[in-house]
Amino acid sequence: MVAQNVAFYVVAVSMALAAIGVVRTRNIVHAALYLVVVLAGAAAQYILLAAEFVAWVQVLIYIGAVVILFLFGIMLTKAPMRATGPLDNDQRWPAAVVSVFLLGVLVSLLVDAFGNDEIAVDDTLRTTGLAANVGDSIFRTYVVPFEVVSMLLLAALVGAVVIARRD
Repeated sequence: MVAQNVAFYVVAVSMALAAIGVVRTRNIVHAALYLVVVLAGAAAQYILLAAEFVAWVQVLIYIGAVVILFLFGIMLTKAPMRATGPLDNDQRWPAAVVSVFLLGVLVSLLVDAFGNDEIAVDDTLRTTGLAANVGDSIFRTYVVPFEVVSMLLLAALVGAVVIARRD
C-alpha cells in the first residue's frame, strides 16, 4: 500500500506542475503538450485505482483524439504561436484569494462528507472498472451522451476548418 501511495503522490505532483505549465506558458502548442502530461497523469491515476479500461479510454480518447483535435484547431485557425503583448492583467491577488476560498470550501465539504471513513477495496469496487461493465454502461445506459460528445467533437473540427478557410 505504501508503494501505491508514493506512486499517487508522484503522479499528482507531476500533474499539478503540468497544469501550472498549461496556464503559464506563452506558446499555445506547449500548453497543449502540457495538457497531454496532465491527461496521462489522470490515466495513471486510473491504473492505480485498478480501472484499466477507463485508463486506456483516457489515453485513446483524450490524449489521442481531443489533444490532436486541439492541435489541428490551433494549426487551422492560424493563431499566433507567441503572444504579441503582455499576458498579465493584474488579477493575481483576487485570483489567489478566490483559489484559497475555493480550496477551503472543497476541503470542508470533503471532510464533512467522508470524515474518517475508510474506503474498503473489495471485489465489487474492483469489478466496477472492468471492460465489460464499463462497456455495458457506455453502450447501454449512456449511449446518447456518448454520441452527443462525438458529434460535438466533429462539429468543433468542422468549425475550425470553416474559420481557417475564411481567407
